[in-house]
Amino acid sequence: MALSKSEIIKSKPIGGGLNDFRDSYNATWTDIPELSDAVGHMYIGDEGLKNLVLDLVLALQNLPAARLLPSPNGRGILLGDLSRFISLVVSNDFNIKSVIPLLNKVVDKAPDADIWDAVYGLVTESTPPPRPLPYPNQTPISFNTGSLANTSEYRKHFDGALKDELDSSLHIDIPNFFDTFFGELTNLESVARGVFKKCQEDKNPLYKEGEGGGWRDWPEDAQEEKVLKWFKERIDMFLEFAKECGSTPEVRRRPLGQPTQHLSGSTTRRKLDVGFANDTKINESSRYDWSQILVPGELKSNPNADRRNDTWLDLARYARHVLTAQDTRRFVLGFTLCGSIMRLWEFDRLGGIASPPFDINKEGLRLVYAILGYLWMNEEQLGFDPTIFELDGKRYMEITRNGRTERLVLVELMKRHSSVASRATTCWKAYRDGDKSKTILVIKDSWQYPERGEEGVLLRDATEKGVVNVARYYHHETVRVGGKDDDINGNVRKGLDVMKATDAFRHALATSNAENTMPPPSTSGSRSRSTARKRSSSSLNTPLPPNKRSCSTSPHADKGRSELPNRIHRRVILCDYGKHIYKASSRAAMLVALEGNITGHESLRDLTSIIQSDVSIGNLMMNEEEDNPSWQSFLIDLDLAIKENREKPSGAPSKTGTRAFMAIGALYGEEHSFMHDLESFFWVLFWICIHYTGPNGECRVVPEFEAWNYEPTTRLAKLKSGTVVHEGDFIKTAEENFTLYYRPLIPWVNRLRKVVFPDGGRWKREENGLYSQMKAVLEKAKEDPQVSIELYG
Repeated sequence: MALSKSEIIKSKPIGGGLNDFRDSYNATWTDIPELSDAVGHMYIGDEGLKNLVLDLVLALQNLPAARLLPSPNGRGILLGDLSRFISLVVSNDFNIKSVIPLLNKVVDKAPDADIWDAVYGLVTESTPPPRPLPYPNQTPISFNTGSLANTSEYRKHFDGALKDELDSSLHIDIPNFFDTFFGELTNLESVARGVFKKCQEDKNPLYKEGEGGGWRDWPEDAQEEKVLKWFKERIDMFLEFAKECGSTPEVRRRPLGQPTQHLSGSTTRRKLDVGFANDTKINESSRYDWSQILVPGELKSNPNADRRNDTWLDLARYARHVLTAQDTRRFVLGFTLCGSIMRLWEFDRLGGIASPPFDINKEGLRLVYAILGYLWMNEEQLGFDPTIFELDGKRYMEITRNGRTERLVLVELMKRHSSVASRATTCWKAYRDGDKSKTILVIKDSWQYPERGEEGVLLRDATEKGVVNVARYYHHETVRVGGKDDDINGNVRKGLDVMKATDAFRHALATSNAENTMPPPSTSGSRSRSTARKRSSSSLNTPLPPNKRSCSTSPHADKGRSELPNRIHRRVILCDYGKHIYKASSRAAMLVALEGNITGHESLRDLTSIIQSDVSIGNLMMNEEEDNPSWQSFLIDLDLAIKENREKPSGAPSKTGTRAFMAIGALYGEEHSFMHDLESFFWVLFWICIHYTGPNGECRVVPEFEAWNYEPTTRLAKLKSGTVVHEGDFIKTAEENFTLYYRPLIPWVNRLRKVVFPDGGRWKREENGLYSQMKAVLEKAKEDPQVSIELYG
């Protein structure tokens, strides 16, 4: 059986085989600064470097391993590649400075494996291959509001990002919306009919059918304050009538209308027009948090606003805050009321869907039906996860592991992704019920495209193969709700046919130009005689009016999709926990952690051929607790991980990324390489130095770099290229933007720049040796007295 590359290197050590070269180097260049220093380059010159390289290649050819190691091109042995490399060195087309990392390794007596990795990188091909280009079937990159880094979430930027997140994911005029989300409430329809009947009794009824009818005292101008007052009064009457009908279900919530007060619990100060909160003792002076909002609503005085995307985005923004503040929320129900035109909504991890609009002054029963439904729904019907339950003041979930049921106690929330349409990653710290040691586990819930490989399977494989510095596996499963795998299309939306719906943004665009030529629907109590629909009181015994649809065109017909995208609710449990590296107690500790993260990435790739593919500030972890058995530093999140040299993409509709940390080539759409991830490590360090003002994660917003969250990908790629291309410009940028705390790292981040971006440019070929080069810079940086001495605070 043929020996592997690593086995050959171990069996045929370099030993003293390069000592003659080192002696010659030391005798000739002993007074010259280190080769990686620009001053050293100037002293030696290109001709001097060329002679050094030729001497080194000849020395490498004489090593026994060179006669056994395979050619990286699959043609014979490495010795032949070294021979061909000599002709390349003497040519005028070769960048001689690209050999400097190998020379440094040899002179510094680096480990054999590192030296041979550098050799392989140089001789892979005599002419560098073209950079990988975008290919037609590559999984497209998408961005969502949860991938924004160090942002103030100002509306001028944020609304555009939210629209991008929900692009083609908002669908209106969904058939059977009412029946799907309200039909499961016991006796709701019969009670609603009874209440509506009482609304039509007496000489001056609350509601009149037919021409000129509608709700009594409805504000003709539909001003917000008046509508809120009217809305609350009608809800109180509906509840009183329900009692008279003999129905006394528990009132689980009350209406909230505080459009002038900001709600706490979000990054920015946001108000909510109207909604339902989980406090039955609500009053006008109460202050509320987004964690208490169960059903958000949006009011507009103009009925034409029902057709505008700014109305839908306002409600989507509320839904995002609710989903973020409530860590067990699977979906959110809401509504818009534009003049007297009402539309009911549901937001989940695929986007948002809505019922057809209806005029509450023409379809009064439907209003009663919706309001009572919102008041009486249980938590699961409102979108909470029933697999997480509370008992005696503690929260639990149960898993089936190795054929046995285990109950886990949730200790605290660690992370909740702030977005609507996304994976919505949520992490809790937990321990096994009954475990006296209370050994900490991390529970991670996320909503994944079913086409993508399961993270739990990848983590299990990594753990079993001994990968270091990657979060270790404990268990994984698909969450089940109602006896079914919990997914969006089947379980949350219960099979609603979005293919028959209307794309909301396209609909808004199509109607916006015609808006001024269309008469608006009437909002007053004296609606148009020509358009009001007459209904006798006998209609109370007929089925609820069918949903009316303004358009039946499928938004998917012109996209060529044969099936709808879907997301499935997956749960992964891990053994390692810690904190993000930007919360390190010192600069040196952060650098050590970053070095360990790179080691984890390398180990994962070497032992499993998996590329993590999502290096970002949120996925690099460290552990500074003495009693924590977790890795001292480790990578998390293999949601987007890929197998190296895979034959084709996963087929998922998209993959998300954090723009600020994405490699330049990735922004241009290149096929993903481990080299892109290594570049992302650089951008993470660069970002930390700009945004964090001291140990333990104190941060700031820097407008110039906040814009990186919102720039188009190609423009951001050019901005990043411009940042690193010129050493003087890069140092000036660092001096102007690095926080005082991180300024001692400027020369070291610059050295890392020169390693990751040779001559200020992007990499031209994959180089395994880049791992060790980057770690060497970080190793030296942490030993710098200016870095290691902490004067902060």
